[in-house]
Order: sequence, then structure tokens, then C-alpha cells
Amino acid sequence: MRCDYEVIRTGSKGNAVVLDNSILIDCGVPFKSLLPYCRSLRLVLLTHIHSDHFNRATLRTLARERPMLRFGAGPWLAAALAECMDRGQIDILMPGYGYDYGFCSVYPVRLSHDAPNCGYKLHFPGCKVFYATDTGTLSGIEAKGYDLYLVEANHGAEEIRQRIRDKKAEGLFPYERRAMENHLSVEQCNNFIYANIDPDGEYVYLHAHQGNGETEG
Repeated sequence: MRCDYEVIRTGSKGNAVVLDNSILIDCGVPFKSLLPYCRSLRLVLLTHIHSDHFNRATLRTLARERPMLRFGAGPWLAAALAECMDRGQIDILMPGYGYDYGFCSVYPVRLSHDAPNCGYKLHFPGCKVFYATDTGTLSGIEAKGYDLYLVEANHGAEEIRQRIRDKKAEGLFPYERRAMENHLSVEQCNNFIYANIDPDGEYVYLHAHQGNGETEG
């Protein structure tokens, strides 16, 4: 079954994806980018503290405009979220556990990054979605037979190794080494998808960094 999704923005300048017109995953964009979806949202899921995923101003506005909206995140974001909204709007979601919201079940999965981070498995009636960005590996994580995979494909492995070699030769500190350690390559993304996807499944590449690497992702 096809899962409805809208990638509002992805990459180092901001991340936000809407699923089924009801769930926003990541909130690293200005509030005006969310206006077409704001009234239909039922749940916001956050992954980690970096500003291209966690825009405090937007979160404050969302919480104020939609006081009944739920905001789910790992415990590492509890304090930052409490600065943006009433604590009663916040759901602390622990990786390894499942949470039933009625219209969707949410399963956080811990990811490896330079800040505490998680991805999400989401089970809608008749449709399952896997979401993961900003991670150095997906080793040990399975999402067999999901209908939609939204997974980071940050860089080509050989391309980024060559950029590291070139910068080292010029005496420069290679940002690309950090990207290689903390973000999935296209090859890693493909390996995960091919190991899990069924013939009818769909996948979308997320979070490809651009430019010279100036990012908080």
C-alpha cells in the first residue's frame, strides 16, 4: 500500500517530512513552511537537537497555535522541548518501546550520531514507514517489508574519501571526515534498503549535504 508523504525540506538547511497529513517528523524549517499542514497535524516527532532538525522558534509557534498537538521525542530532548512549550504537550519516547496513538503506532530506534539521536518505525493501518537520518550506521536495525523507507543518503563513499585526501594534501581540516563518521553514505543506505525492502516497497533518499560542509546536521 502506498504511504502518503511530503518532504518539505531535507539537508543541512532544514529537515521536515509530513506523513499521512498527520505526523511531522523533524522540525528544522520556518513555521511558514508548515502552514499548509499545520491544522491537520496530530503528532510531531523529533529526532535530535541540531538546529536543522530542531527549530525552536517553529516549535514554539506550533505549540502555541495547536495547544492539543502532541510532541514526541527521546529523553535527550525533554529539557529543550520544555523551553518551547507546556510540558503537558510532550511525550517522552524511549527507543526499544512502542507507543500507540490510535491512528498510528510509533517505535523509536536509537541511531549513532555525534548527538543523541533516533529514527522511527511508524505503523499506520495498512502502511508501515521507516525514517532515519543523521546516523553513521544502521547496523543491527531491521525494518523488513516496510512500505516506505525515508533514509539518509548523504554522500558517495569513494567521492568523500577523495575529498578528504585532497584537503589533507592542501593542509586543510577535512569536514568530510565528520560527515563520513556521522552520516550514511549512498552505499550504506542502499545496502539497508535492499536487505529490507519488498518488491512493492518505495524509498526516498534524504539529507544529502551540499556545499562546503557548513552544517549542524
